[in-house]
Amino acid sequence: MLSKKTKYGLKALTNIARKNSETPVLIADIAEEENISRKFLEIILLQLKNSGFLGSKKGKGGGYYLLKAPENITIAELIRDLEGPIALLPCVSLNFYEKCDDCTDEESCSLSRLMIEVRDSTLKVLEEQTLADLC
Repeated sequence: MLSKKTKYGLKALTNIARKNSETPVLIADIAEEENISRKFLEIILLQLKNSGFLGSKKGKGGGYYLLKAPENITIAELIRDLEGPIALLPCVSLNFYEKCDDCTDEESCSLSRLMIEVRDSTLKVLEEQTLADLC
């Protein structure tokens, strides 16, 4: 299940992408239009800025803007940045692998095999969808 942080991050980025403007979008406008707490949104947008998805401009005419075209930002990238691993178990994660404490043999673990299939199916969908597709 996606956290509210990830859900709101995706909604905010979609809002910015839909505006398709050279003018930065104000946090207050995004918060009001998407029904997101402004304080929570500030934290999310700062993370997305620090990760290289957004740029910002201070002062009059300031706000946030996309650094890449929406069609060049995959949903998988965004979820990994906001949520963390896409895999449901750490032992099958491609980017955040961790050995399970309770597993003696990953090769024969039936749960691991199933979760690899789930991960691969999920990744196929999320890597094919972009921010532009959400718009």
